[in-house]
Amino acid sequence: MNSQEATALCAYVHQLCPQQRFNEHTPDVWGDVLGPYALEDARAAVVAVASRQPFVSPAEIVTEIKARRAERIELANIVYDGNPDESGAESGAAIREIIRAAGDGLTGPSSIRASLGTAERLALPPGADHGPYEGRAAAVRAAIGKMPADRDATKDPRGRPCRRCGAAPGTSCTTGTRRRRDVHPIRLEDTKRAAAGLPLLDLGADEARIKAASAAALHLTHDDGQEQEDDPS
Repeated sequence: MNSQEATALCAYVHQLCPQQRFNEHTPDVWGDVLGPYALEDARAAVVAVASRQPFVSPAEIVTEIKARRAERIELANIVYDGNPDESGAESGAAIREIIRAAGDGLTGPSSIRASLGTAERLALPPGADHGPYEGRAAAVRAAIGKMPADRDATKDPRGRPCRRCGAAPGTSCTTGTRRRRDVHPIRLEDTKRAAAGLPLLDLGADEARIKAASAAALHLTHDDGQEQEDDPS
């Protein structure tokens, strides 16, 4: 909030609370306190405070703004899987950017299922607008189930969707409703084959091969047990 916005806010408060005293120094003082906050958030906070009491102070405006930001962050259900190529400082910066964006209301509310990447989502068309952020702030997309721009799908298994559990690019695999620390083997295999320029395995055929091998192993075990029972020695 700049000095002009602080002056406008004081005029707004005076209209809501005509009995409250202001002078030529009030906007400067209020600007010192409310400088870190946006005018729109401050106006909304003024309305909330003035609706329940006859006077409004800068401290009460700040308290109201912080409460609304905390509510937005909670409703965003932030999830950040991280990037294996990031340093600790870079991951910390990305997480702070995600939280700031959620507090600003730019990510919007998100269900837990959507944040974890387990909810059905429409595919984004090529060239779609991914929001107001660029560069490091693109990590905000990871919080709402979209793949970060710098994640290489030929090296990072989480950079591609999982054909086993349906996890979206940029999100963790799940078993049932629980997030996995590792990825499903087919997701890792797909990544290796894509990097080598090989076609992906037929998931249905692979499952049938595994079932057949398991059945054969059980049959051999049964036959070995039967032979031991039939052996008179």
